[in-house]
Amino acid sequence: MALRIGQGYDVHRLVPGRRLVLGGEEIPFERGLDGHSDADVLLHALTDAVLGAAGLGDLGALFPPGDPEWKDASSVRLLEIVMTRAAAAGFRVVNCDLTLIAEAPKLAPHRERIRARLARVLGVEPGAVGLKATTHEGLGALGRGEGMAALAVVLLARED
Repeated sequence: MALRIGQGYDVHRLVPGRRLVLGGEEIPFERGLDGHSDADVLLHALTDAVLGAAGLGDLGALFPPGDPEWKDASSVRLLEIVMTRAAAAGFRVVNCDLTLIAEAPKLAPHRERIRARLARVLGVEPGAVGLKATTHEGLGALGRGEGMAALAVVLLARED
């Protein structure tokens, strides 16, 4: 069996007038993430990690931000497309670990719902989905609450 590790990172600015979507779940908050799609930083980082591990390019190349087809697209849909491509290349997810970097809102009330959704899309048990959050300790744009960022690591396996 071949094991492949991928990592992903994403960052988006918070703006008024948009809904906040994290891990495919709508989170009550006074601002949302700005982007061409739903701007879900958790899923964008995770999707890039899967793409990297499978050697299938990157999120921006597959779903160009200027392409009207992906305007306001669900990041769950984007991850599902990537998972189909990864499976076609013979890969399956073993586990993943994600970190949200945000001053607010708190992730804890939504953590298990997000983990369950990601597990379904990835085809793994919820225990194979690590999800945590941290703040930026008031430092820089993220620390001032101007945006959110996410880090993701994924382990893929392929039967050789």
